[in-house]
Amino acid sequence: MNIHTILTLSKKEWLEIWRDKVYFTMAFIFPFVMMTVLGFGMSFDVEKMPFVIVDYDQSDLSREYTHKFISSRYFDYKGHLKKASEADELIAKADVRFLLVIPPEFSKKLKQGKPADVQAQIDGQFTYRASMVKGYVSAITAHFNSKLMQDWFAKKQGLSKQELEAKISPVTLQTHYLYNNELKSIWSTGTGMIMLVMLVAPAMLAALGVVREKESGSIFNIYASTVTPAEFITGKILPYILISYINISILSLAAVWLFEAPFKGELSLLLVSNLLYVASAAGIGLVISTFVKSQAAAALIAMIGTMIPAMMYSGLMMPVASMAAEAKIEAHAFPAMYQLEILWGTYLKGQGWQELWPNVFVIAGFLLLYWTVAVLRFHKRVKA
Repeated sequence: MNIHTILTLSKKEWLEIWRDKVYFTMAFIFPFVMMTVLGFGMSFDVEKMPFVIVDYDQSDLSREYTHKFISSRYFDYKGHLKKASEADELIAKADVRFLLVIPPEFSKKLKQGKPADVQAQIDGQFTYRASMVKGYVSAITAHFNSKLMQDWFAKKQGLSKQELEAKISPVTLQTHYLYNNELKSIWSTGTGMIMLVMLVAPAMLAALGVVREKESGSIFNIYASTVTPAEFITGKILPYILISYINISILSLAAVWLFEAPFKGELSLLLVSNLLYVASAAGIGLVISTFVKSQAAAALIAMIGTMIPAMMYSGLMMPVASMAAEAKIEAHAFPAMYQLEILWGTYLKGQGWQELWPNVFVIAGFLLLYWTVAVLRFHKRVKA
């Protein structure tokens, strides 16, 4: 390959990108907007769930019980209602997600040592959030029950607080969350969006860059020249690697500044893997461009062909180890999974070259594979 020819082609491609102000602007704005929208939109944190209360008992005990929900950071208190039926329309309109109903004689039954059935009506449209709300309700109720038992033992047996806790809860569970001790899903999804966005954007840009020449007819100048397929593919991909590397660097900083994700690992590993990753993503776009002749088809195939694997088979939505055998094959057939492991390893786990160097080599292998396929697929002749 002739280096001068490659640089000339890269300069020509860069000038074409620069002259198209809309295309140039979108090349830099699209990834950041996509990461911001998806990053915040895909948060799995269940907090500030709007709810209302119907208290048919109106006793001190019922107020004490409901106050535990009102003061919880997981719920957003929207007021008391007189009847449970009044909440139907609010839940249907999604103004509230949860109704807590305290039955009549709630306090009387508890004082008599009888069970009191509290009703929780939860919006089940979003199953994940509904199950989380159920868990929060159960935990608050269990804590309230424990306090009632402590009060009863203290009254009957005159035991101290420590003695009561030892009798009621002899086994104490101490939970420590590794890597994300605050359980902020935005730390995982925010950094994961870097993987997703920077697989989609470079692939789309590179695919459109080549197909645009096919539509305009300028590709015939390449057909008639002495430029080899390897020189053309290499020269074509370099500007998109540069643009994408700038973008992924901005997104990597945004993960810290915007999503407040910590960075604990080796920066050099992230810089190298980012470069190889965006280059392999651009390589996917070049492979796509050898199969299609219109920009609409190139954009559609690039979007679907990268977003679905990045979203469903990278480990972002579900651990790869929990996937079916066929899904695991799909996961290992794209660089997304390997880059996500690097992103989570460097940001959240404090890992470096020692743990993640195999991922870097695999991503480099994908780059070589895509470049080779694109070169072999590019023929300097008009296809019927």
